[in-house]
Amino acid sequence: MDETPLSILLTALALILIVSGFFSIAETSMMALNRYRLKHLAMRGHRGAKLTLQLLEKTDKLLGIILLGNNLLNAAAAALVTVIAIRLFGDSEWSLTLGTLAVTFFILVFSEITPKVLGAAYPERIAIPSSYVLTPLLKLFYPVVWFINLFVNLLLWILRLKPTTVDTRLNMEELRTLVLEASHYIPPKHQSIFLNLFELENITVDDVMIPRNQIEAIDLDAAEEVIREQLATSHHTRLPVYRGRLDNIAGVIHLRHVLHQVRNNEINIEMLQEIIREPYFIPAGTSLLSQLQHFQENRHHIGLVVDEYGELLGLVSMEDILEEIVGEFAARPTTHSGIYPQDDGSWLVDGSCTLRDLNRKLKLELPLDGPKTLNGLVLEYFEDIPDADTSFKIAGHLLEIVKTQDRVVKVVRIFPAPPAPK
Repeated sequence: MDETPLSILLTALALILIVSGFFSIAETSMMALNRYRLKHLAMRGHRGAKLTLQLLEKTDKLLGIILLGNNLLNAAAAALVTVIAIRLFGDSEWSLTLGTLAVTFFILVFSEITPKVLGAAYPERIAIPSSYVLTPLLKLFYPVVWFINLFVNLLLWILRLKPTTVDTRLNMEELRTLVLEASHYIPPKHQSIFLNLFELENITVDDVMIPRNQIEAIDLDAAEEVIREQLATSHHTRLPVYRGRLDNIAGVIHLRHVLHQVRNNEINIEMLQEIIREPYFIPAGTSLLSQLQHFQENRHHIGLVVDEYGELLGLVSMEDILEEIVGEFAARPTTHSGIYPQDDGSWLVDGSCTLRDLNRKLKLELPLDGPKTLNGLVLEYFEDIPDADTSFKIAGHLLEIVKTQDRVVKVVRIFPAPPAPK
């Protein structure tokens, strides 16, 4: 060693630091990898991604080969710097101290901090190419790694520690957060659909149903002229049919089956009774996700929501559920939905409108953890029947009672929220 030229020693030191830096950058990049993107690349046949996945499946052996190389090289660098310090400054305590400080500085800068920062910043670019080097190294030094891990496992056993495989699966809330964080990669409309899908389990048919008093249905006890006019002017393809009272549901009629008779004024009660289909009832409180599956399994498009006593509460259609996922089909609120836009920018709203419908159509933030309708929200707020022309604020929105009747809030004016201050 004493005969070795100083230039060769410095070159050897530089090479040792570079290789040691490779092990550090490989370790950090491997641990910082996006496992889901790595699995996606592996499924597409990327060989480097497959090698990387194989290495990550054996984390103890991967860390064993990395730390073996890193520590061996760092020890070699320390010995080499000591020789260089003695060659330059002589065999003294000051030269050894200077050598220790120098090797610490070189290892921190060139073998630890800089490589780890780069590995964390560009994990995929570094980890996948590194796998082509680490895989053969692991095979070559496998006996050494196995021998070292033998003592590691023995120590863990003595300490009564049992390492477990890291569970990389995501629960629903974590997946929701992942979608929110991926806004730069997912178009806003797609992101909205994903988030709405996550909410289907928490939303029930009570939240989206058409309330009982807004259901368009056919009374078989009505005059045939009235029934013909109702069928000819209906905007729906399926209509519930009842006798006398809405609670006496007889079934559902598909307008496609009576379209020809409607045009020729050939509608009669006997003919309608022949084409009525059995009604499909939905228990109140059923989640939208479950109901979507029921619609698909039973091949129904509409269902009648009933409570535990069999009382009719409302009607839910496949379209109502799909709107919760993809958004409103109509471009703007229409008068038949119970929302009436005014010239001053406010809206006159029927008290029977559901809060979820109002939030979706008018971009409001009315609370959804209590009553389902606007009437219920107002009554809960006042704990009494408010007088007309009473104004109040809920969730930052200004509301005015326009009309009350028979202990029910019939019409409410909702004013648009003022623009946020700049």
